[in-house]
Amino acid sequence: MGITPGEDPGTSPGRQRARSIGPFLTLGLQLAISVVLFFFIGRWLDGLWGTAPWLMLAGLFVGIAGGFLQFFRAVAALGRQEEQDRKDHRP
Repeated sequence: MGITPGEDPGTSPGRQRARSIGPFLTLGLQLAISVVLFFFIGRWLDGLWGTAPWLMLAGLFVGIAGGFLQFFRAVAALGRQEEQDRKDHRP
């Protein structure tokens, strides 16, 4: 079950699986950061210009839309990569 001499430790099935799901683990964090960031930018602008709560809400919706757009783009790209990897490893 150990690594034999001359074998690359990065080719074990466990490591390959971890590498394939690694990019998916950050997607939720990226979505949350974009929503929170745009919310607070809108809130700051509301305080600056006295337009509360409109820019805060606009920032919230922009953050949600942008975050989901980036989320779906990343998932689609990872899906295409996974499909290409499967095609490359077919006998």
